[in-house]
Amino acid sequence: MKTKATYNHRVSTADEEFLYNHLLGCVGSETPEVLVERFQSLFIDGFGYPDREVIVALDNILAYPDIEEYFRFILNRCCHILINRWQTHPQFQSAILNLVNLFDTNPTPTSRVAEMARSRSMRRIRQAAKEFRETEQYLALRRLACIIEARQSAKAKTAAPATNLTVPLGTLINRYPYLYEHCLVTEDSDPQHQKIVRAMQVEAQHQFEVDLSYYVTYRMRQRQLYRLGQTQAIDRLRVIQNPTLLNDRELVTSLKQFARHRDIGQPPSYRDTAQRFLTNQIQGGNFRDFKADLFDYIMADVDAGYARRQFKSLLHDHLFSTFSDSDNKPVDDFLRVRTCSNLFNLLVVDPSVGKQHYVFIDLINNLGPINTTGLLLRVLLVCQKVKPFLDRRFSILFNHYETASSDAVDWLVKVLENVNIALSLNLGTLDLSHLGSR
Repeated sequence: MKTKATYNHRVSTADEEFLYNHLLGCVGSETPEVLVERFQSLFIDGFGYPDREVIVALDNILAYPDIEEYFRFILNRCCHILINRWQTHPQFQSAILNLVNLFDTNPTPTSRVAEMARSRSMRRIRQAAKEFRETEQYLALRRLACIIEARQSAKAKTAAPATNLTVPLGTLINRYPYLYEHCLVTEDSDPQHQKIVRAMQVEAQHQFEVDLSYYVTYRMRQRQLYRLGQTQAIDRLRVIQNPTLLNDRELVTSLKQFARHRDIGQPPSYRDTAQRFLTNQIQGGNFRDFKADLFDYIMADVDAGYARRQFKSLLHDHLFSTFSDSDNKPVDDFLRVRTCSNLFNLLVVDPSVGKQHYVFIDLINNLGPINTTGLLLRVLLVCQKVKPFLDRRFSILFNHYETASSDAVDWLVKVLENVNIALSLNLGTLDLSHLGSR
């Protein structure tokens, strides 16, 4: 991976603006097929583009000092001038796949005459396109393409079975809407693209909740008919597929865990427990008191045997060292947010120390994916403003493992699936509280 350059809202030059305006004009008047051909000629092949002034502008850009440090921002903007337009027209979205796939194709062979005429410029543009494949901007485009492809397959009912885990983890990005913003948006993303990603996130989250609700209703109807002895009626039910990558038993366990509700003899729900903690906090106390109560609140959900080995002291030291110079101050929103977000550095991954996540793996190995997810949910419900911090931590892990086979990181897939369920049931619109008494 190339070293990151900083975007810093850099000012475009006249040549860049000419290039952007040219593409804006083209995208408003030409078909996606023609635009993909234009893009290939200009940025992949490096020859044969029909507009001489555009070629000159691009050659000038490639001659800038230190252009290799920021050409990815220019190329990314050119991609999104086309993509943003196509995103708003469902019939054009397949062109996004074709555009992104251009970067994985070899340049078109050229004649000897053309090669001699543009040999230097052609080499520079081909090298720039090759280097673009090593940037965060390209990876974000590739993830976007995976989501679009998965949605098209789902609409055409050609998606692979949910139990198929023999694919790279990165191809599953469409399943986790809470990762979209951090996996699809880069530092130079324009406002329109950010708005599109947020809309995709809302749509995907809603669709997951609908699919999960249909599946639960289907399974409950199956069980009801079985109890009544109406086996023939069961065969006539329209089959609803499990919308997760958990098996049926794992899914039922997860649903019961995160759909708890108030009921005599039942454990309190995560939301009830968090609300009780927050109610007690209203009575006052300084920051150190808050951390002591938060420590007890978290530990109440951790297996005692596992806690005694190392986790208890590890959590204690991490929590009480957080902003210790503010221990005697009243608890305010800033301290609450920073404390809870800092906990995710310990419990999930700390991006400041090289993607370190040994505690997270240890939690999964000892508590399991569901209880590990529950631990994170307890922290989140105390301060819902830290959800973007939790989302970012998971996006770091997803990006770190995205080229690995999904069956090789099955532990991470199970957590991602459980987080999807936990967020839907506790922060979304899905209500399956009736499961708690079944």
